Amino acid sequence: MYDFAIFWDWLAFAARWLHVITAISWIGSSFYFIALDLGLVQREGMPVGAHGEEWQVHGGGFYHIQKYLVAPERLPEHLTWFKWESYATWMSGFALLAIVYYAGADLFLIDRNVLDVSAPVAIALSFGSLVLGWLMYDQLCKTRLGENDTLLMLVLFPILVVVAWGYTQIFSGRAAFLHIGAFTATIMSANVFLVIIPNQKVVVADLIAGRKPDAKYGRIAKTRSLHNNYLTLPVVFLMLSNHYPLAFGTQFNWVIAALIFLIGVLIRHYFNSMHARKGKPHWTWGLATVLFLVIMWLSTVPQVLTGEQRVSATGEAYMASQHFPAVRDTVMGRCAMCHSAEPSWDGIAFTPKGVALETDVQIAEHAREIYLQAGRSHAMPPGNVSHITPQERALLVAWFEGRGK
Repeated sequence: MYDFAIFWDWLAFAARWLHVITAISWIGSSFYFIALDLGLVQREGMPVGAHGEEWQVHGGGFYHIQKYLVAPERLPEHLTWFKWESYATWMSGFALLAIVYYAGADLFLIDRNVLDVSAPVAIALSFGSLVLGWLMYDQLCKTRLGENDTLLMLVLFPILVVVAWGYTQIFSGRAAFLHIGAFTATIMSANVFLVIIPNQKVVVADLIAGRKPDAKYGRIAKTRSLHNNYLTLPVVFLMLSNHYPLAFGTQFNWVIAALIFLIGVLIRHYFNSMHARKGKPHWTWGLATVLFLVIMWLSTVPQVLTGEQRVSATGEAYMASQHFPAVRDTVMGRCAMCHSAEPSWDGIAFTPKGVALETDVQIAEHAREIYLQAGRSHAMPPGNVSHITPQERALLVAWFEGRGK
């Protein structure tokens, strides 16, 4: 079992690494093409059908780029499609969701003090919410609201606020933030897979058949791409949030998530305006700073805990181990000064990663993490500041590997 735990942790690392790599590729190409599109200018002498052009310098050379709003008269021999960056980002992200949150549902996905459900039910709620989110968004885009980007965003924002609140009523704070990001990222990737690329394929098929493509396909694809552009920065924040309990582990975490969307939109508005040569609206940075200060203030409101802590069957097995009394003493003496509701270690204001280790239940429920962080590796305590001994580390290993003995 312990060999499997090590293998699974490395598998999660590999999936996370792949997800970061593919996300960089997708976000980079998305930001580049939005900036390119906004910076296009019309000049005399451009080919028939060309909407605009741009000259750029990079890597020791010059690039002359032209955009056809509908399509060129003749399809070029080589056509590069930008789609696999999006697909690979979503697939690797979902794999990571399954590896960490689905396989470790009792620890990472479910908080029985929030909602006491079984792992299959929690996983079904997770996956179902991602599908429902796309269907709801897509239908809104197909209404008359979809013809006005600003109005559509004003309607979508309160929906996102409700979604953020809803996730915090179902999952742990850490999982809730991750799911808000996954909810949004699913919409973004589905935009590419189900709208943008299919529309572009219709245009290509018309060109091959000698027909004149309908301009509506390009307009729809461009609108969805713009939506993705404004949603990117909030998603990046939410995907990083699992390292910061000040974001996900406080009472108003859902409000914090909502404000992050506003900050992301403000920052993208600044860069989009600059790339479109419409000036530099510096006020966006001022307002984003104010909102971030509000977020910092909201994070100081302590989480209100109610009800008795619940323990899973796995946690009960670890608590029944003959090693548990000694393990509890070790954790309380070497770890709990930081991993507590009110850390006593100087400079630590909130329990790291939201992991408290003050009670028997908390220690038992985090057995795997204690084993990996302080038993098999020396990651915890940082710099061994609490002077945990080799014998105590060996005890933690024996406890986890001999569960129930």
